[in-house]
Amino acid sequence: MTVVGPMDRRTVGPSDRGISSAPVRPSGGPPVLDVRDYNFWYGPSQALADITFAIPRRAITALIGPSGCGKSTFLRSINRLNELIPRTRHTGDILLEGVSVFSRGTDVVALRRQVGMVFQQPNPFPKSIFDNVAYGPRLNGLCRSRDIPERVEQALRRAALWDEVRDRLASPATSLSGGQQQRLCIARALANEPEVLLMDEPCSALDPGATQHIEELMVELKQNYSIVIVTHNMQQASRVSDYTGFFYLGRLIEFEATKQLFTRPRDERTEAYITGRFG
Repeated sequence: MTVVGPMDRRTVGPSDRGISSAPVRPSGGPPVLDVRDYNFWYGPSQALADITFAIPRRAITALIGPSGCGKSTFLRSINRLNELIPRTRHTGDILLEGVSVFSRGTDVVALRRQVGMVFQQPNPFPKSIFDNVAYGPRLNGLCRSRDIPERVEQALRRAALWDEVRDRLASPATSLSGGQQQRLCIARALANEPEVLLMDEPCSALDPGATQHIEELMVELKQNYSIVIVTHNMQQASRVSDYTGFFYLGRLIEFEATKQLFTRPRDERTEAYITGRFG
């Protein structure tokens, strides 16, 4: 069988099976996301195969693995962004709070409000700082117009940006630094009151100082949100995450508590990757 992503056309052999033991089920109540035998195709090419694991609530889950292994494809499956790409299909299921995200009649706009997304490159709208954060609540009718300023301030405070922009909310969002723009995008997602926050390499385009701000922010945010982050930076995964999943050739090879995965990996491929023998 060939398992590929947009950048990966390697062949999966018999030894490239995924996790063979029962997937980790974190303690502390039911998971926020439950992934069951999930498979995904771009046209005839399979990008994800037999993905089964549970993502805990109020924690940071990191997804690591070499380029083209399916991490971002999986992340975009959670809020169905992959459906914007022609000729894609899936089998299996992803449950959010016990309900399939693929259920008939699912409001995809409402789903993407529940499952916010922060991308690799900061992507503020060509609007003011205030209007960037207010956009979602206005569009989705989440509060009365007179309550929007409070909603904006609350989101900017949660994103640790309020003190830096409180006196220039009418300024263009593009006038902010790269790190500030990324925190603005986080604030924009938080303004919609999501249950889950997806972050696709959110620090890859940032300098070390801005990266530290984002990492500290993630640790604070997990008190109220469930966070799933894709990262190529294994040091970052080990610093900020509570759980880590290793993807390879479209399969989830191992999923464990972060400390265990980085110190006592169960699969030799995981060990080879985290020790730098390939990647």
